[in-house]
Amino acid sequence: MHLDDFDYVLPEDRIAQTPVEPRDSARLLVDRGTAGVEHRMVADLVELLEPGDVLVVNDSKVIPARLRLRRRSGGAVEVLLLEQSDGDDRNWDALIRPARKMRVGEVLVDDSGLEVLAVGERSDRGDTVAVRVLGTADPYDVLAQLGEMPLPPYITAPLGDPSRYQTVYAARPGSAAAPTAGLHLTPALIERLAERGIPLLRVELLVGLDTFRPVSATDPTQHVMHSERYRVDAAVLERCRAARRVVAVGTTSVRALESAATTGELSGRTQLFIHSGYQWKVVDLMLTNFHLPRTTLLMMIDAFVGPRWRDLYRVALEEQYRFLSFGDAMLLDRRAR
Repeated sequence: MHLDDFDYVLPEDRIAQTPVEPRDSARLLVDRGTAGVEHRMVADLVELLEPGDVLVVNDSKVIPARLRLRRRSGGAVEVLLLEQSDGDDRNWDALIRPARKMRVGEVLVDDSGLEVLAVGERSDRGDTVAVRVLGTADPYDVLAQLGEMPLPPYITAPLGDPSRYQTVYAARPGSAAAPTAGLHLTPALIERLAERGIPLLRVELLVGLDTFRPVSATDPTQHVMHSERYRVDAAVLERCRAARRVVAVGTTSVRALESAATTGELSGRTQLFIHSGYQWKVVDLMLTNFHLPRTTLLMMIDAFVGPRWRDLYRVALEEQYRFLSFGDAMLLDRRAR
């Protein structure tokens, strides 16, 4: 493998800046292997899936994790909270910009001068910094008051409704980014699928640092995945094993399911890196958005459908599909030939 194998030209005007309404009106590129593709809508999942299939989603909730703070000296600081540490909702691993100037013990304040965060030690890998939420208020209340939804840097348009960067079934808060394939699902679509015998099953994977870290190794197999917390109930895994087909919504649902099946551990931390040669154990179909070039997410797609991902992306670009977090979707079938 070579990193250049996962490169393609993504024109800036193909990057969706705003979500479509309603959610399930997003376009859907349906993978039919050598038979070509179908151009449908996400709402058509009711026709594309079959009774006995199960739809598995990541129900992790995005937190307003981006904080724009200041040093006592007046310098602006941007903090992105990634994950709780030590099981304490006051202690977090974070990305800080600028990080080089931060001193251990330094206190960051909001525009009114209120103390918000204390800066701790840099991680062993050097890419994150420990921070602690100060004061007596509930840390999630602090985030609700001061934080912003952590939109990716390629989305520059303002988000009028923060709920549009949240799935309709989001449950426990903890993710630093949305599991974006799930943004296409609506309560009505989920109900119609259930009525057809296609239930919604939930797993959890807290989206963390690897959403933001590019692959830099020329040989991408040498890339070290940052670990992320996941949880898969035993009953969910059993229902997946008994299902006609397992349809995973998004790469994070894929990673949670395959981590549980690969390690035999239903919860914990996963560093599973799915790339070419991976032996699939659970997932049959994947509903996913279009991903950035040269990323681990694109390598997972390559492991799922092989080199035909290039044809799928080429068609999507030619047909004016919208890419990335607020873009359109694909329905991939790893058994299609």
